[in-house]
Amino acid sequence: MEQRSGIEGQQEDWSVIERMLPPGWREKARELGALKRRRGFVDAAALLRVLLIHLVDGCSLRETAVRAREGGLASVSDVALLKRLKWSHAWFRWMADGLMQQWISVLPQDLWGERRRIRMVDGSIISEPGATGSTWRLHYSISLPSLYCDEVEVTTPKVGESLKRFHIQDGDLLVADRGFAHRKGVRHVVDAGGDVAVRLNLTNLPLVDEEGKAFSLLDHIRTLSAAAVGDWPVRVEDEKGLIEGRVCAIKKSRHAAELARERIRREAAKKKRATRPETLEACGYIFVFTTLTDGEKWPAATVLEMYRGRWQVELAFKRLKSLLAVGHLKKTDPEGGKAWVQGKLFAALLIEALISAGERFFPWGYPGERSRNALPLARDFSHAPPA
Repeated sequence: MEQRSGIEGQQEDWSVIERMLPPGWREKARELGALKRRRGFVDAAALLRVLLIHLVDGCSLRETAVRAREGGLASVSDVALLKRLKWSHAWFRWMADGLMQQWISVLPQDLWGERRRIRMVDGSIISEPGATGSTWRLHYSISLPSLYCDEVEVTTPKVGESLKRFHIQDGDLLVADRGFAHRKGVRHVVDAGGDVAVRLNLTNLPLVDEEGKAFSLLDHIRTLSAAAVGDWPVRVEDEKGLIEGRVCAIKKSRHAAELARERIRREAAKKKRATRPETLEACGYIFVFTTLTDGEKWPAATVLEMYRGRWQVELAFKRLKSLLAVGHLKKTDPEGGKAWVQGKLFAALLIEALISAGERFFPWGYPGERSRNALPLARDFSHAPPA
């Protein structure tokens, strides 16, 4: 059998990717401003292919421009490519939302409540490749369940993670990991009319009970049995007064707890420091502080499920981090940084969609036009094992 040439093979592979994209994606490129000027690009497909070279292959903008020209896709400069990336922010968002709806199982809509913007906030160290590469810390917020990147700030790595770095609107609910569990950040959100659901460790967010006495997390979570959910009223005390809240907790499975303890041991050995027995014991639980004090409207199980939704998204991107390498980008530009993050989200979801399609088994090797949503997915977004 005659083998396909490299160019022919690439064209066939690209046609499979096009089948994964939501209907109308070409027209949306012009409607949403990504292709408002065709200068350098013949169509939306060429634009998307070039942007994916930068987003997925990790090429710098300059190298991407060279590859695009040599491959006959486009003739643009690195400066022009950066502008295209910024203009494609809304297009990436629209396509990512379509991929979520068509190919990827999402969390139940009733988790998100009404009239609330649920925001997953996180920080990530970005190291550009090469001798001239710089290191940045990216602070970003992604709305759930749409995975819309609504805010990005770029700083030096010396600037720590904090909820204070984000603009809060009335009714916002920020879901964050342990690095964001600090009194000043929680106060910043609450004073602006928002709420938080942040994971804790044993010391980073001192809590008191209703009588003003120190609240011992470990003493309370020790009372939990397997699959039981703990829910205790607490307060955070700072110079401005008291912040009402709750601690919601659940015990991990034996396997999950041992994996967490092993990570702690490895990290301690690497940094040549001792590990406290209390720290290892706490690895057997997940405990979250939230200012959602209405336990009837927001049961502890719902709060924990919401945090799990944030963790599923994070797991997916951690798993794909080696594939979604970082290229050179003027990340000190907030608009460029926001478009870059949104593009990475789209690329991650596209990879997830390809995995989903592969798991459904098509004898001919790829999905047809009538195959979308033909079968339910027997897994969650992150491929994570059940708790």
